[in-house]
Amino acid sequence: MADEGQVWLITGTTSGFGRRLVDQLLVRGDRVIATARSLDKLKDLEARPESPVRLRCLQLDVTAAQDVINCTVQDAINDWGRIDVLVNNAGFAMPGLLEEAGAEGAMHQFDTNYFGVVRVTTAVLSHMRERSFGTIVIIGSRSAWKADIPGVGHYAASKAAVHAYGETLAAEVARFNIKVLIVAPGLFRTEGIHTAPPYPGAHIPMYDPVRERVLARFADLRARTREDIGDPEKAMRVLVDVVKGQGKAEGKKWPLFLVIGEDAEEDVRKHGRRMEGLMEEWGSVTRDTGWDTL
Repeated sequence: MADEGQVWLITGTTSGFGRRLVDQLLVRGDRVIATARSLDKLKDLEARPESPVRLRCLQLDVTAAQDVINCTVQDAINDWGRIDVLVNNAGFAMPGLLEEAGAEGAMHQFDTNYFGVVRVTTAVLSHMRERSFGTIVIIGSRSAWKADIPGVGHYAASKAAVHAYGETLAAEVARFNIKVLIVAPGLFRTEGIHTAPPYPGAHIPMYDPVRERVLARFADLRARTREDIGDPEKAMRVLVDVVKGQGKAEGKKWPLFLVIGEDAEEDVRKHGRRMEGLMEEWGSVTRDTGWDTL
């Protein structure tokens, strides 16, 4: 199958990781179904010489109803008769304090970042099951392990949710020869880096100092030089290598999680050490919870 090129369906390809991934795949000779909420934002892709030979562009809003997404996915399958790899990339980071954003803010964030992944994956799974072949990639975040930063709570929670979804999914679909890859990147220099406006929830004056620090931090991240933040093109090169078993990934065992970036690796390791320390310190208190023997 690798000789004729794999068929990839990617959500959220107008910029960022999605756009870099399209570029990487076309260079390697694969076929790509690039999707976005607005086709107008994909006009430059449609004008590329690879289109329509190895590139299709489809309108896909991951927050649409399930039956709408099912129809779009079927249209994608009709193009080349199959989807080998699904990449759930569409998502955004909404700044906001938890109490101010409230449940409505959480639902707004989860509708794209979590339920969008569920909707598109659900639409593709029956096709992959029938073929007994496929790979599902979920773009998560190291924020799932680094959630102790004010202003990112709902985003971090949505990414932790897709991580858990991906772990369970991997266990459920392994029997159908379907692989799952959960990608947890650190901070990378993409066009949309922390540009989403804060959720317009309640304004609680007591949070003003915290909110100001949050907004200042996001502004600082946007202003950092390219050298201070990861290269998204290199990140997507790693992703393609892993999925295709090529380059530095050749011969390695399939990873359920792919932590990309030194900052992400550091945060995941710190989280693990913190949890180990807590269990060691509190184990004498928490372990003796079994039934007493008579």
